[in-house]
Amino acid sequence: MSERYNPRAFEAKWQAKWDADGLYRAKVDPTQPKYYAMTMYPYPSGDLHMGHWYAMAPSDVRARWMRMKGYNVVFPMGFDSFGLPAENAAIKRGIHPRKWTYANIERMRGQLRSMGAMFDWSRECITSDPDYYQWTQWFFRKFYDMGLAYKKMSPVDFCPTCNTTLAREQVWGEDRHCERCGTPVIKKDLDQWYFKITNYADQLLDFSELNWPERVRAMQNNWIGRSDGAEVVFKTERGDELPVFTTRPDTLWGASFMVLAPEHPLVAELTTAGQRAEVDAYVEKATRQTEIDRLSTEKEKTGVFTGAYAINPVNGERIPIWIADYVLMTYGTGAIMAVPCGDERDFAFAQKYGLPIPVVVAPADWDGQPFTEAYAAPGMMHNSGQFSGLPTIAKYSLDDWTPELAKEYGLPAELTPQTEGLRAVIAWLEAEGIGKGTVTYRLRDWLISRQRYWGCPIPMITCPTCGIVPVPYEDLPVLLPEDVEFMPTGESPLKFHEGFKKVTCPQCGGPAERETDTMDTFMCSSWYQYAYMDPHWKAGETLSPDDVPFNPAEGGYWLPVDQYTGGIEHATMHLLYTRFFTKAMHDMGVVRFTEPMDNLFNQGIILGEDREKMSKSRGNVIAPDDLVQEYGADTVRGYLMFGFRWDQGGPWDSNGILGVERFLERVWDVATNSQPGSNQPTAADVRELKRKQHQAIRRVTKDIEDFTFNTMVAGLMEYTNALIALRNSAPALVGSAEWAEAVRTLVLLLAPGFPHVAEELWEQVGQPYSVHQQMWPQWDEELAKEDVIEIAVQVNGKVRDKLELPAEVDADTAKTQAQALDGVKKYTDGQQIIKVIYVPGRLVNIVVR
Repeated sequence: MSERYNPRAFEAKWQAKWDADGLYRAKVDPTQPKYYAMTMYPYPSGDLHMGHWYAMAPSDVRARWMRMKGYNVVFPMGFDSFGLPAENAAIKRGIHPRKWTYANIERMRGQLRSMGAMFDWSRECITSDPDYYQWTQWFFRKFYDMGLAYKKMSPVDFCPTCNTTLAREQVWGEDRHCERCGTPVIKKDLDQWYFKITNYADQLLDFSELNWPERVRAMQNNWIGRSDGAEVVFKTERGDELPVFTTRPDTLWGASFMVLAPEHPLVAELTTAGQRAEVDAYVEKATRQTEIDRLSTEKEKTGVFTGAYAINPVNGERIPIWIADYVLMTYGTGAIMAVPCGDERDFAFAQKYGLPIPVVVAPADWDGQPFTEAYAAPGMMHNSGQFSGLPTIAKYSLDDWTPELAKEYGLPAELTPQTEGLRAVIAWLEAEGIGKGTVTYRLRDWLISRQRYWGCPIPMITCPTCGIVPVPYEDLPVLLPEDVEFMPTGESPLKFHEGFKKVTCPQCGGPAERETDTMDTFMCSSWYQYAYMDPHWKAGETLSPDDVPFNPAEGGYWLPVDQYTGGIEHATMHLLYTRFFTKAMHDMGVVRFTEPMDNLFNQGIILGEDREKMSKSRGNVIAPDDLVQEYGADTVRGYLMFGFRWDQGGPWDSNGILGVERFLERVWDVATNSQPGSNQPTAADVRELKRKQHQAIRRVTKDIEDFTFNTMVAGLMEYTNALIALRNSAPALVGSAEWAEAVRTLVLLLAPGFPHVAEELWEQVGQPYSVHQQMWPQWDEELAKEDVIEIAVQVNGKVRDKLELPAEVDADTAKTQAQALDGVKKYTDGQQIIKVIYVPGRLVNIVVR
C-alpha cells in the first residue's frame, strides 16, 4: 500500500475508468425513484474559473449523495454558447464566433472533467448547435401561434458613429458612451419582437409549488410588482385624454399637478411655444439616461413645466402638466397624477417648484397644520367632497385590516367597501364613468430581439404582400450562415448577407426578407432542462406544431427538475423566464406540471484574496487548473466546501487549501497505514469506536441534506482525528472487524465530496468497484448516543460553570447537581432562587434575585 497521499497517481486513472464504464450515464428505470439534479451551465468564455468550481463541486456532492441513498440520479452538463462575447472576439481578434466558441467548449469540457463530477456527458447540450436551436425556434413559432409573440417599435441604445445598437454592457460611464468609440449613446426606436410574459404575471406570483429561497421569491414578487388600484382619465384643456393609474384613488382630490414621461407622445403637442426650448432640451437629456438612473431614490428630482394644463375629473380643478424623468413611458401609462401630501417624491418636487400641497389624507389626530412631509399611511380623508371624514386604510386590504392596526392608526376596526374611503372612491369612479378599479404590473413584456449575429435566428419573414409570415415548422431550423464578414463597427453581418436575408415568401411565393435580428440568449436557457432529456431529439427530422420539444420517454420519467443550483443574480431574469416557459408549455399540453424546478439553492461567490470580485484586470484571479495540478481535484473541491458557507462564499485564502491537503493526508494514513494490534480490543474501546462512527454518519448526512458542506467537511475531519486518536490510545482496535467497518464508513462518507480518493481507498481496503455504487451508511441512534454529556450552568443567563452528567440524567438530578457547584454557589448564596430551568442535554439556568 502507498505510504503517502499522492492524487496525481490516481485521479486521472479513475476519471478515465468512470468515463469508459459509463458510470454516470443515467438511464430510465421505473423501478427506482428518480432525482434530476441540475446546476447552471457555463458560458464558454475560454477557461473554467473558480466561480464555476464553487457552484458545481458542492452540487456534485449532493447529486452523488442522492445516488448513494438509492435514487436514480441524472446530473447533466452543457454550454450556453450563443452570446455577445463571441461576437466581440470576432471583431477584436479576427476569429469567427463559431470557431472561438467551440474551441473554448473543447477546453472547458476538459476542465470540467478534471473536477471529477458525475456529469452525464451523453446528455451534453450546446445551445449554438442546430440540433438545439431548431427547438428554440420551434418555441418561438409556438409562442407566435399562441398569440404570445408580437412585434412593436421600442427604444434601444444606439451608437451613431458605429451605426449599431448596443447591449447594456456596451454602454459605459455616467455619460453613457459607446465602449468602442466613446461616442455618446442615443435612443433609437426599432421594430422588435416581444413575448407576452405579462399574460402570466399572476401565475408567476404563485410560489405555492416551489421550494425556493424566500429571497428569490421576494425578488420575483417585487419585479413583477402587482399593484391594485384604479385607472382614472384626466383630460387636457384641449380635450386630450390622459389616463393614469393610481394605487391611491382616495387621494385624487389632492392631485395638484400632473407629470408626463419625457417620451410621452403628447408632450410635443401640449408644450407651449414659450416652453418649447426648455422642454426639448430636457427631453433630449432624459432619454439618454438609463431607467435605473431615472428611478434612483438618491437622484434629485427635476422637471419642466410644459405650459399646458389638465382638468382633475373629481373636482374640476385646473392643474399644470409637467414632464419629469422619474416617470417612465414603459411603466403604466407614462402619466401620473401628483399628490404631494401622500407621496414623498411628489412632495419634494412640489416644494422645489412651489406647487400646492393640499392635504387630503391625514393621521387621525391631525391638527390641521400644513404638512412638513408626505403621509402615505392609513388615516382620515379631508377636502375630498362627499368622502371627507371617511377612514382610508391605504396599502392594506380589508382582509389584512386588524384591530391592532386600527388601534395603531386610531381608525375603526370594522370597515366595509362602503365605509372605507379607498374602496368607496373606486365604486364612485366606476358609477360616474370617470375611472375603474384595475390591476397593473411592474413586469413588462420580454424583449427578445437582439441586433446581433451570434444568436439563434428568429424564424420570421417579412413579405411586402403578406406582411409578417412565420417560417413553416417543416423548414426549421433556420440556419445561421457561417460565411459572414464582420464590420469593425459591430453591426450584425446578417443585415448584409443577401443569401440569408433574401427569401421566398412561404405564403405567396413572392420575394421577401428574413428577420435579421437574433434571439436573446435567455431564450436558450429558458428550456435547457428539457433539452438534457435527449440533446439530439428529432435531429434531421421534419418538425411540426404537434411535436414535443423533448424525448417524452425520458421526460416522462425525469421531469421536472428536483434540485437546481446557481447564483441569485439570475432571480429576475433566467429564473423568471424558465418559469414562464414551463407555464406556457403546460398551456401547450406538452408538460403536466407548471413549475420547472421543485427546489432551488443559491450559492454565494468566491472573492479574491484582496476581498474584491475576481477579475483579470485586478490580477486576483485564482486558476483552478493550477491548483488541481498542484494539490489534486479532491483538495480543491474540499477547500471550496470547507472554507466557506456555500450560500455566502467569501475571500480566497491560499493557506486554507493546505489544511484540506493535510486532512486528506491523515485520511490516507488512517486508511492505509494502520498496523494491527496484538491484543483484543476492550468492550469500552469498541463502544467508543462505534459511537464516533455513528455520530459521524449522522452529522455528515444532516450536513449534506442541509447544503452545509463546510460543516460536512469539519465532521469528516473530526471523525478522522477520532480514528487516529483511537489508533494511538487503543491499538488493539486496529485489525478488528469493527475497525475495518469504521474505515469503510470513513471512505463511504468521503465519497460524495472527495470522489477520487474515496474510489482509490475503497479499492485499497479490498472492496469491490465502485464506491460510488454503494449504499449510504445508516446510523444507529443508540450507538451514537453519548454516555456522558457536558452542560453549561447559568445564573441569570450567564454561564458560571460546567457540569458532566450521565446522558440519561433526569431533570431533578441535573438541577440539584448544578446548584451544588462551587462556581455557581458564590452567585446564589444569600440570593432567593426564583426558579431553576433545565434544557435537556444543554444547560441549567438558575434564576435568582
